[in-house]
Amino acid sequence: MNLLGSIKSFIKVVEAGSIAGGARSLGLSAAAVSQNIARLEAHLQVRLLLRTTRSMVLTDSGRLYYEKVRHIERDLEQAQLAVTTVDSEPQGRLCISTTSAFGRHVLGRLIPEFSACYPRLSIELLTSDNKVDHARQGVDVSIRITPQLEDGLLARHIAQVPFICCASPGYLAREGWPQSPEELKQRRCLVFRYPVDGRFLRWGFVRDGLRFDAEFGDVLISDDIDVLAQMAARDGGVTRLAEFVARPYLERGELVPLFEYSGVSQAYAQTEPMDIYLCVTDRFALTPKVRAFMAFVQANLGDEWKVKSRP
Repeated sequence: MNLLGSIKSFIKVVEAGSIAGGARSLGLSAAAVSQNIARLEAHLQVRLLLRTTRSMVLTDSGRLYYEKVRHIERDLEQAQLAVTTVDSEPQGRLCISTTSAFGRHVLGRLIPEFSACYPRLSIELLTSDNKVDHARQGVDVSIRITPQLEDGLLARHIAQVPFICCASPGYLAREGWPQSPEELKQRRCLVFRYPVDGRFLRWGFVRDGLRFDAEFGDVLISDDIDVLAQMAARDGGVTRLAEFVARPYLERGELVPLFEYSGVSQAYAQTEPMDIYLCVTDRFALTPKVRAFMAFVQANLGDEWKVKSRP
């Protein structure tokens, strides 16, 4: 019996909450995972899970066993690292999670070069704006914005991405140019809603050192930032986009930036940038492969995204 394989199957099933979910995370069939757990139970001579066609419940013995073995993969990896040289080449599976827009517009173009630098890595990129659980989904490292930070994750600030308020020339010709963020309440605003909790992504501004949020009146809503950009380019209203999303629209003249400095200090307000964080479960998760990825991303995001000095 492959004892470690059976233990891994048990851990993944518990974390996923089902045999099918655990099987998906392992890339195995549900039948194979079920057999692994049955072999483990036979080896231990104890029932770990109560399984029916519709549910799965940990027994008291199963709960105790899970607490003892849940970190076994991490501990084995740390043991391997302890006996290898510090300059050994990163290898193995690296699962990266990020938002849909950041993955589509930024990481999608960086990952091929990163992979070429570390050919012994097997890389998986997950792009989603839904809640991500590192343990359940086998994620090594996630890239998140401030509203997505969670207690229990170790977060390192790696970048600041400019945001741009913009609208199409056609919309502005029809509705007029807003001269300050306060006037957005009289314009149709195209806003992003978080899929996880239904909140709007706030439009932050800074004027004379004071931060404030724009107020919305009439809105069009989407949970896809690229859809909002397309609607804005079709004269749908004013939107607020990360620079990496807005750039091609601005270059083509389909969108134009708003609230640029006009010499009228009382009206001028700077659009608040977006903070980007690299997150892991704890310091033990900062393995050589994660550190290599972190260094590569920071080196390739561009000088305009460099983190400013922070207290």
